[in-house]
Amino acid sequence: MSQEGYIPGTCNLGAGEVSRRRMVAAIGFVLSLSALTALVTTNASRETRFGIFIPLFVMSIGWVQSRKKFCLAYGFAGTFNFGKLGEISRVADPADRAADRRTALLIFGQSALYAAALTLLVVLLPI
Repeated sequence: MSQEGYIPGTCNLGAGEVSRRRMVAAIGFVLSLSALTALVTTNASRETRFGIFIPLFVMSIGWVQSRKKFCLAYGFAGTFNFGKLGEISRVADPADRAADRRTALLIFGQSALYAAALTLLVVLLPI
């Protein structure tokens, strides 16, 4: 596959893959709302509310990846996809792979911060 559309450290996803990441964000959002509803209706303790971090993290990863058009797993693996779903190509240049790994780490960190901030809000809710 050609590298048309691939920009090292910036863009490693085509339209189909971006849609897939939006779906992950939507699933994470639904799971987060379900967890929040359960936490509120059961009057869960503050410690228990920290468990909402996982669905919020799933939502955040999907959302950040879809916005940046960059998959953190592809970035770590040195791959990209601008074709049909499942047709993954390898990044040949080591410098490009290094740029992709840096971006993947940034996306992971950014997603974790979003999830942590939202988790803190849930933990601090007066329920």
